[in-house]
Amino acid sequence: MSHDSRGAIMISGRYEGQTGEVTLALRVDVDGPRPTGRVSGDLFSTVGATVTYEGSFVVHAPAVTAEGDGTRIEGRGEFTFAPPDRQVRVTIGDGRGTAHVAGRAYPIAFASPHFREVTLEQDSVAGAVPFVSYHTGALGGAGGSPARELDVARAWAEAGVGLTVTGPGVIPVDGSGPDLAWDDAELHHAMTQQFGLFGDAPAWRVWLLVASRHVGGYRGIMFDYDDAHQRQGAAVFHDAIKGDSPEAQRAQLRTYVHELGHAFNLLHSWQKNLARPPQPLGPHGGFGDLSWMNYVQNYRPGGEEGYWAAFPFQFTDTELVHLRHGFFRDVAMGANAFGTGAAEAVPFEQPIEDHSGLRLEARAKEWFALGEPVVVELKLSCTGEPRVTHGHLHPDTEFTQVTITQPSGRTVLYRPMMRHCVDRSPQIRLDSGNPAMYRSAYIGHGRDGHYFQQPGEYQVRAQYIAADGSRVVSPPCLVRVRYPASGDDHRVAELMLGEDQGKLFSLLGSDSPALNSGNQALDELLDRYGGHPLAVYARMVKGLNAEREFKAIGADKRLAIRPPDPKQGVQQLAKVAGAGTIDNITLNMVMRRWARAEARQGDLPKARAVLDKMVATFQAKGVNPIIMGQIRRQAELTSQALSLET
Repeated sequence: MSHDSRGAIMISGRYEGQTGEVTLALRVDVDGPRPTGRVSGDLFSTVGATVTYEGSFVVHAPAVTAEGDGTRIEGRGEFTFAPPDRQVRVTIGDGRGTAHVAGRAYPIAFASPHFREVTLEQDSVAGAVPFVSYHTGALGGAGGSPARELDVARAWAEAGVGLTVTGPGVIPVDGSGPDLAWDDAELHHAMTQQFGLFGDAPAWRVWLLVASRHVGGYRGIMFDYDDAHQRQGAAVFHDAIKGDSPEAQRAQLRTYVHELGHAFNLLHSWQKNLARPPQPLGPHGGFGDLSWMNYVQNYRPGGEEGYWAAFPFQFTDTELVHLRHGFFRDVAMGANAFGTGAAEAVPFEQPIEDHSGLRLEARAKEWFALGEPVVVELKLSCTGEPRVTHGHLHPDTEFTQVTITQPSGRTVLYRPMMRHCVDRSPQIRLDSGNPAMYRSAYIGHGRDGHYFQQPGEYQVRAQYIAADGSRVVSPPCLVRVRYPASGDDHRVAELMLGEDQGKLFSLLGSDSPALNSGNQALDELLDRYGGHPLAVYARMVKGLNAEREFKAIGADKRLAIRPPDPKQGVQQLAKVAGAGTIDNITLNMVMRRWARAEARQGDLPKARAVLDKMVATFQAKGVNPIIMGQIRRQAELTSQALSLET
């Protein structure tokens, strides 16, 4: 128990009790720092040596009255199950009391001032220095927010979560490579190794990797690839936030707390309406939230400067309610999926009025074969006067969302395997000299598995959240998936539609043993059906993975680096580029990686010839002059970079 500034006893915190085989974890939140005026709890049954989750409840507005030397709390609860009695009654005095929940009485005792207790295992790759602490008054604090020393654990303690940090362990590097930049496939593999420590079950534990840098330049990423292992791990990238200055320390604190917030099932501030059930957005479409979960550069009004001038280093009130009183499976790591327990969604609708000056289009080729990776091209353009916005058009950065209406009429939200937290939004000016920007997005597979598993017609809609908060919606894009025309088509589709194969397409290949079955299926496809049109996608995955190095953290927590295999990369990627079946944006990426493989074999002239061929290929396709200018510049920059690397 604790006391307030006047010395009065406060009763808020976590209580525990047991009746028979059922244990109650009770959370009382009616006084103390930032009380939400709620009481909630979880019920677990113990049979033999096993513990099973039974259900949760919350009372949102209980009556709180003094009763003798104690306190009585009573109200009607919301339950995850159908109880014989929905009335919840709690009496507490001197750290002990009784709770009447679902028709049973539990003797309870005070266990902790924290509503949740979580273990954080933190590891860092050698050379990446973990964050320690930041004094919130170092750069001037927000009005009404006390200046104090905050580390990650203290920041979470202020939200009512007890975070016990183990480690930090340092992961040494075996071997050497050209850099220590991590890509999604390597991070996915790292997590498959670490998940073995936790087990495939909900638990209050999370893993955080402090790595050097991400190939995309991100500050952080939440691993989010499999419903059996939801929200159990995250990474932060030291090179993007390193430094001893107060500004750098402040950025590190925010990034660590932000990424761990995703592990507790907190969405970005502007995405709460995509939760199940949907949550109301805060001011300015969520961009006005003073929260760890907002992006500082998107804060309205005032951008980054306005955010830091007003940010009290805390979660919003609605986020506190979730953290303290969300149902067990909606908060605990490894339980319900991120943001929602189901992928059901409502198709995005055009705004009643749209004065954004922006137009969003989703485009796809005429038809796809069953099992073929479904890729859509997203185009954002200005409709009149020049417009300035951000360049995060790809759905993996979550400023763009995509809904897919399947042939059955069911609509699902495309949810990427991993969530990239960009934290920086470079401005893009759309005008007559640069009328549009384009992104190619593979939406065939995500966290929910394959989205196009049957033949038929699908409707795809996209929504782009602009820099000013405008929500620009595309017209529906028709995606046709054809029925297999032959026995070989059927067998190839089966080899393409496995869960691990989908992950390999999302990750553009991987060495991870966890995806062995997917790699074996793609090998079988190439061996038995190498002449089939869909074999080009297997070659692309194999070639891109071979062309790069691959980092792996072993069970002994040592980092080993597999060097690139440029010969294999050239063999596969040259065939992909010559097939003429992949979309233009992917082809551009494949040819640049093919050139890099040639350079890594020591043949810089051949690498330059590949880049010249890339320019000629798009010239022959009749690409418009503005885009051709960008492609030529891209080829020049790639050639310069390969010369320096060689």
